[in-house]
Amino acid sequence: MKEIDGYDLNYYLECYELGRVFSEDFRPQIKVCQFKKGNVLFSAGEELEELYILVEGKIKIFTLTPEGKSLINRFKRPLELIGDVEYVKRNAVFNSVEAVTDGVMLAASFADLEKLEKDHPPFMRFLLETLARKFYTESHTTSLNMLYPVEVRLASYLLSISSVSEGTAFHQEMHTSNLTELAEWLGTSYRHLNRVLKKMALDDIIERANGTITIKDLEKLSILAKGNIYE
Repeated sequence: MKEIDGYDLNYYLECYELGRVFSEDFRPQIKVCQFKKGNVLFSAGEELEELYILVEGKIKIFTLTPEGKSLINRFKRPLELIGDVEYVKRNAVFNSVEAVTDGVMLAASFADLEKLEKDHPPFMRFLLETLARKFYTESHTTSLNMLYPVEVRLASYLLSISSVSEGTAFHQEMHTSNLTELAEWLGTSYRHLNRVLKKMALDDIIERANGTITIKDLEKLSILAKGNIYE
């Protein structure tokens, strides 16, 4: 991820109603940074010195298992904060972050934000609202895993990782070799997950070919997900 010139900071501040969060005199301290698809933006254990705000693109939050396998925890789209917990607690990054698409983040140093929070209450309000929303999302995901059948959880997951283009949705990460890890994340067995995928294929919701999964009917998938998406 690198700082870029030529991007209009005010555009993002207006687009996401962040003008109230950052005072006029603080805005020169905010950087506009660009990242590319596939970039690992932050790694578990890394020490952050800046707070980041996702304003364009999509990222995934994941954990590496002791065996070195990637276990996806969540997908994020704008508007999303990265480093808010680290800013408050001053601890190292807990989960790794990778770019699913190209995108843009705003960045401000912890040191500058400490000064801002002392004389600009709207920033602290914004931070509290963000942390509260994250707590709610985590609680919602726990409920989703406990209360809904695998069909709903899988449909929600596929919606979260898909990118829609020209009437179809496809995501290259859905190789069959990753289904064991996916089954663990969804709280089911590989065999049961495979049965659910076969049923989705028979219902013309998805198509499995060459180790990938293509979403054929986004509307059916959305209905099956019951509006519960892992984001």
